[in-house]
Amino acid sequence: MRNRVLLFTAGLLCSCVCLIYPNRSLAQTPAQKLEHLSQVLNLSPEQKSELLPVLEAEAPKLQALKNNPNLTSGQKAMELRAIHQQSDPQVKAILSPQQYQEWQGIRQHEIQQAIQRKSTEPE
Repeated sequence: MRNRVLLFTAGLLCSCVCLIYPNRSLAQTPAQKLEHLSQVLNLSPEQKSELLPVLEAEAPKLQALKNNPNLTSGQKAMELRAIHQQSDPQVKAILSPQQYQEWQGIRQHEIQQAIQRKSTEPE
């Protein structure tokens, strides 16, 4: 029961975050993204210093994905999930369990944004 309450709370928080900070994740530099995540997840200075290299390693992959006009929205979503899965073990080791749940919600929102952005672009 406690896990369900925690999961519900994390999901609710992530939904609020997504409403407050829409369309920000793929267009940010790693430092900007870290600052945003620091506020949302209440990261410690140590967590920030550990998370920055992870975000910097993802940045070129995300940029390449964003700039690839040949992928469908579904393909972009799959590629984005793959990028996330590569860095996920590192992130999980840095964040607390609650922060990690919130992080997963933010990641899911990034995937939804990629799908929506592609579907609203003119062909």
